Amino acid sequence: MPGRNHALIQWQRMVDVPAVTPNLHTTLKSVFGYDSFRPLQQEIIEKSLAGEDVFALLPTGGGKSLCFQLPALVREGLTIVVSPLIALMKDQVDALVAAGVAATFLNSTLTEKQARARLSGLYNGEYNLLYVAPERLMVDSFLGKLREWKIALVAIDEAHCISEWGHDFRPEYRQIAMLREHLPGVPFMALTATATERVREDIVTQLRLKSANVFVASFNRPNLTYRVVQKDGPYRQVVQFLKGRRKDCGIIYCQSRKSCESLAERLAEDGIAARPYHAGLGDKERAENQELFLRDEVTVICATIAFGMGINKPNVRFVIHHDLPKNVEGYYQETGRAGRDGLPGDCLLLFAASDVAKQIGFLDEISDSEQRGIARAQLQQIVHYAENAGCRRRELLNYFGETFTQPNCGACDNCLEPRETWDGTLAAQKFLSSVWRAREASYRKDASFGVNHHAEVLTGADTERIRKWNHDQLTTYGIGKEHTRSEWQFIGRELVRLGLLRLASGEFPTIEITNEGLQALKTRTPVQLTQLPARGAKAEPVKPKTKRAGEIPCDEALFDTLRALRREIADSLGVPAYIVFGDVTLREMARDYPTTEREFSNINGVGVQKMDKFGAQFMDAITKHLRENPRQVFSDSLAPIGHTPSRR
Repeated sequence: MPGRNHALIQWQRMVDVPAVTPNLHTTLKSVFGYDSFRPLQQEIIEKSLAGEDVFALLPTGGGKSLCFQLPALVREGLTIVVSPLIALMKDQVDALVAAGVAATFLNSTLTEKQARARLSGLYNGEYNLLYVAPERLMVDSFLGKLREWKIALVAIDEAHCISEWGHDFRPEYRQIAMLREHLPGVPFMALTATATERVREDIVTQLRLKSANVFVASFNRPNLTYRVVQKDGPYRQVVQFLKGRRKDCGIIYCQSRKSCESLAERLAEDGIAARPYHAGLGDKERAENQELFLRDEVTVICATIAFGMGINKPNVRFVIHHDLPKNVEGYYQETGRAGRDGLPGDCLLLFAASDVAKQIGFLDEISDSEQRGIARAQLQQIVHYAENAGCRRRELLNYFGETFTQPNCGACDNCLEPRETWDGTLAAQKFLSSVWRAREASYRKDASFGVNHHAEVLTGADTERIRKWNHDQLTTYGIGKEHTRSEWQFIGRELVRLGLLRLASGEFPTIEITNEGLQALKTRTPVQLTQLPARGAKAEPVKPKTKRAGEIPCDEALFDTLRALRREIADSLGVPAYIVFGDVTLREMARDYPTTEREFSNINGVGVQKMDKFGAQFMDAITKHLRENPRQVFSDSLAPIGHTPSRR
């Protein structure tokens, strides 16, 4: 970002930072129940408290919200949080109130009486945080109110929405920069979980961040396992994946509203608690399905990409992409909704060449040629990710400009079960020859054709386009019937990946032979290709041979008991279960068996307010469990004070 004094702090680099002030440390533990900060949180908070503008890119589950929530508790004034979705506002405010924080929101769900009461509280300085949508924020009457409140910070959550280059652009976010004129001297903080370098620059520019301190954390989510399976009977594959996961919550992303509904209906008929979610549902039904999912009464949501950004549900254990995503950035954002609590999560993508063709068909409907070209390039990147035989984590991080140096991530299908290669010299010769001969035989020497066209030539298809160009007269016509059309498409994309073919510039997604490809064709250079995707591949997640990142071994029977107690308490309060305690907190309880207030308060996620509200009930449940069951000992468990653990 030339011309600006950016303090770019990369996650990999060690930086010298002041010791955490006792005030921050005490508040972190007493309110949120944590003993230490996550990477970059402390630095972000300190810069904000110093009155400086901040841009923070932290991955989903990296603790973005704490970066503005904690400062709001240790300084005077009101923190305004710009949030894109009503559900997200309520979710975060419920969690804050449960922790004893004075937070509120203003949106269209409130009655006039409720809104007046909250406005009165804001005028009286009763709140630390106010969540509001950008549309309401920029109304003249609301801007007038802001001037009367003592605003300490404006935090823009999901800041990628401000950029036209982001995956979820929202025009109303563009207006937020006008606040700088109405609130001179008030620091801004922009936060997002996913943004390329181009999007980061656009966010800083659009929000007019002054000498912005830019913090970029690692995009790596080590607790997530990535897997891509050739789509073959997708319903069977989904059910197979869900088998044995009846207690886990997850999201299945589908291309269309119709597929969301039909998949949810079939799953429900087979005894899986599933509901659809998409923009075409009525407001009431959509809100009800979302609420049931948040409260764990529904374990599977079948959704379009309309679902997810407004969901602060930390215990999503899996994300399935039933259909091919449009781009890598959207895929990363959607898979990132698994394992937000840091516990292991599984990400499965069902991939089929037919999905690529569908996406290309949708792209052809884009009228703007530049946008169509960008979308096609993005589609090619996600196809490359799906077909690549290398580490999937490395591919994802590379997309965001981050280098993954480990030879094996240990948490993707290609690292856990490396795909074999085969001598594809003959297949490469056939495909390269088809590309070369088709061009030479065309009356327009600048003519080029797509991967699918050459797959049809090689398999001897009788199509209008083949007849139009007389490609049924080529010597390569019908010489590749040993492979299916989709297999030839895969081989063609492999040759693009290897640099023997390249995508041609132009309006349509065509390919042309490179100098390297021409040389390989002439000299019959040996070519090793990745093994073709197996037909009928199983969709169960690959089981890592070692302990997974984020895994907390515990007494599973006690964990189930505590989870049932949490659900009972949450239902009585009318809030999602994780508002009471998250799964990480419950698993630590089921590992360490805290039965005294001192032991219980040492558990992550147990603050003063939650200790007072819920501590006795959970300690009673743990004590009762220990009377009826032997204590288990885990390698990373904490021995109670004055107690030497032993197996009984």
